[in-house]
Amino acid sequence: MFWVLLLLLAWAVAGTACTRLCLAAVRTATTDTDPGREHGLTLYEAAFLSGGPARVADLTLVSMARQQRLLLAHTGWATVVDPLARDEMERSVIGAIGPEGQSRIAPVRSAAAGADAVRSLGEGLVRAGLAVPDVAARTTVAAGVRQVRAAALAVFGLGAVALALPAPTEMPHDLVAMWFALPLTLTLSCLAIARVEVHPYARWASPAGQRLLGGLHRRANRAADDHSLLASVAVRGIRAIGEPELRAAFAHRDQLPRE
Repeated sequence: MFWVLLLLLAWAVAGTACTRLCLAAVRTATTDTDPGREHGLTLYEAAFLSGGPARVADLTLVSMARQQRLLLAHTGWATVVDPLARDEMERSVIGAIGPEGQSRIAPVRSAAAGADAVRSLGEGLVRAGLAVPDVAARTTVAAGVRQVRAAALAVFGLGAVALALPAPTEMPHDLVAMWFALPLTLTLSCLAIARVEVHPYARWASPAGQRLLGGLHRRANRAADDHSLLASVAVRGIRAIGEPELRAAFAHRDQLPRE
């Protein structure tokens, strides 16, 4: 009767993994709310929903550079030209550069991405139902899917071990295989449902946020002004920048000084 213990273990593994995935999907689905008012995305909000805090910092740097209030050199240095910030995001960037008015771009991007202004922006998007609440919530569903996949492999392995045992007189191998097929079917069905229901969720934007991003992306493609460029940066990131020198400023990596 050793196969019965293996079957119980298979059911425990499959049931636990599927339950965790279902609970994670339910928690994540609560972010797909329909706000009571029409929510027009600002460029900062679009950047956050597309790429998170780092994208907001990149957008702020590019915006200030396009207005010639910040010089971004292809060598990877940022220099303040106009120290008067026009909003909290720009104030965070200028503060990250420091009182000397010049700093490497990499630490400025990191500090600006972690500023209170970006954190407040994200919290507002969460309250509006446009962003997934936090990193844990964003990764819980993916972790749940991985657990169910591992559970399916574990059930298959336990079934193989059970079938490798001498056949008990009261239960032939065919029936043993059928019993193990039940928890295996549960895990595979759970994965199939997750593929359909959970797939639309992105790392930062909820489905409602993704719909608004889609509209912004279409409008940016139709326009050809400076605002459309910034919208493209917000949605697609630094790769949307057309100027080679400005793009090189972000691609630059710190190097040790040569003697």
